[in-house]
Amino acid sequence: MRRIGAFTAFLVGIIVFAVHSGAVYSGTMTAGLTSPKADRVVVLKTARKLFLMQQDRVLRIYRVALGRYPLGHKQQQGDAKTPEGAYTLDFKLRVSDFYKAIHVSYPNETDISYARARGVDPGGKIMIHGLPNKMRATRVGHPMIDWTQGCIAVTNREMDEIWRMVDAGTPIQIHP
Repeated sequence: MRRIGAFTAFLVGIIVFAVHSGAVYSGTMTAGLTSPKADRVVVLKTARKLFLMQQDRVLRIYRVALGRYPLGHKQQQGDAKTPEGAYTLDFKLRVSDFYKAIHVSYPNETDISYARARGVDPGGKIMIHGLPNKMRATRVGHPMIDWTQGCIAVTNREMDEIWRMVDAGTPIQIHP
């Protein structure tokens, strides 16, 4: 755990430096222009932040809502925790119960082995997604309340931007 904490502090330092040094992309986002592509996504659960990264540049920063019980790594279906670790954003869903969704490759082999050893289902269907269909942000308390079942939620406008900037196959690192 101490290594994860030190790494997270290091990562936050890099991100803060990038933001203050002007390395954050400041271009205008319009439908007719090409958005920069992220080569990885980083989530800092404690800070409730999602970062779209391109090499050492921070392209965008979003405030997120997480699973209802955000402390700790997801261990089983129904625990309403957001996983921690290295995964891949492996496919996109235009049609879901939420405004667009990008699937996180949870559970990985380690997650499956851990759950099997405990005799539980590791769960799945972890996504980055927008708001529930036909609901406003204020209805779910977004982003002030962690309201998902383990997913990472943003506003619909933010989801449109993430959708354009993140391709299937992009790595995601989720830190405590």
